[in-house]
Amino acid sequence: MLDNPNPVIHTVTKAYKRPSGALDSEEIYNLLKDIKDPEHPYSLEQLKVISVDQIKINLEERTVNIKFTPTVPHCSLSTMIGLQIRAKLLENLPSFMKVFIFVEPGTHSQEFEINKQLNDKERIAAAMENQNLMNMVQNNIGLWE
Repeated sequence: MLDNPNPVIHTVTKAYKRPSGALDSEEIYNLLKDIKDPEHPYSLEQLKVISVDQIKINLEERTVNIKFTPTVPHCSLSTMIGLQIRAKLLENLPSFMKVFIFVEPGTHSQEFEINKQLNDKERIAAAMENQNLMNMVQNNIGLWE
């Protein structure tokens, strides 16, 4: 049974082209917007799971902070969404950038637990070693299309 059988679908934006050469929120959004939701055949952009406003970059501290909004407060695939976001960024960001991923405050019933999982290095490493899980992640982030 689906967690959200009738998600709201939003229109998508045109691809953003970075004019300045600097890493910014728009560029990160452009990397993430086409990731497929693990439950539906729609992108994170179409479901409004991510937005430019939820992406913060601090070049001095070399950090990227991303918040995302699950489509329902009891979404059982929130950790999968976070893992997909992390995998996409690992493929595309310089290795010196530290990535922190969080559920938007107040949007999930298990926000604390999910945030802990998404930013725990050991749990991330274990997930990345699980070949079945990574096959699903790779298919949803578009690396194997």
